[in-house]
Amino acid sequence: MKEEKLYPLKFTPILKTKIWGGEKLHSVLGKEKTGNKIGESWEISGVDGDFSVVENGFLKGENLKDLILKYKEDLVGKSIYDRYKENFPLLVKFIDAKENLSVQVHPDDELASKRHDTLGKTEMWYIVQADPEAKIVTGFHQGISKEDYLSHLKSDSLEEILNKEVVESGDAFFIKAGLIHAIGAGVLLAEIQETSDITYRIYDYNRKGIDGEQRELHTQLALDSIDYKNNDDYKIRYSLKENNLNSLVDCSYFTTQLLHLKENDTFKLPIKQDCFLILMCVEGSARIEYEDGKEEVSVGESILIPANLKEITISSKNCKLLHVTI
Repeated sequence: MKEEKLYPLKFTPILKTKIWGGEKLHSVLGKEKTGNKIGESWEISGVDGDFSVVENGFLKGENLKDLILKYKEDLVGKSIYDRYKENFPLLVKFIDAKENLSVQVHPDDELASKRHDTLGKTEMWYIVQADPEAKIVTGFHQGISKEDYLSHLKSDSLEEILNKEVVESGDAFFIKAGLIHAIGAGVLLAEIQETSDITYRIYDYNRKGIDGEQRELHTQLALDSIDYKNNDDYKIRYSLKENNLNSLVDCSYFTTQLLHLKENDTFKLPIKQDCFLILMCVEGSARIEYEDGKEEVSVGESILIPANLKEITISSKNCKLLHVTI
């Protein structure tokens, strides 16, 4: 009997209804239309209660946690398995903000471990599409004391001290734990983050939730998480060379590069060093060819390439792919 081998895995998106969500995950990225306020598509998730489920090949129907337990380092890489065991270390999403998201902050690993027995959350954003004049929030205009911050919060004038900037397709941002941030109305983006669902909401425009009640704020929890300095290193400056892996973020949690291929280009991926690879298609489409077959990916789709697959060639139909490893 022929032994079944691991192959590039596609997962069924986990769609999340949000009060600020819209329809771009369907209209732009081709996700199933399940409502008019779908704010997030969890592409590859190892979060408890939201394990991604395979939708292609002989492993269809299997969830990511069970796959790691079964295949271990063949799937994620030996060093990754030794470090995280059966826990998948990254969560990748597409997010559609029809309305402003709350202003929020994430704790770092140390604080999150102490309070919640989980990882903190450092993340990055890649802007897939943005309406004219759509903005994001990244930190403060200038450094501020904890006392002044609380004063603005209590007087409902927090927006006066927030740094806001207009974004457009192709912009990228590195959101370290501790950086106050928010996605503004009209922004569709890809997010790569540590596997954590810990968020401290600090301001929400006095908005009510789906249940009609004022949404919970986490004022006290956030106080020790916020970086009150004026950080200006959040926007990622990068070159975009065709048929090349262009560096976006290289941190201890993940490494993200952007691969831009024109029509009919082919690109042989470098041999991975003991780690899985995630490819998120943010423009166009491509064919992923490996030893025993091929898989197609289109804009809005993501694919997990197991660590034990070494010969991967991408044939382009004019595409941009986020290339994510650890």
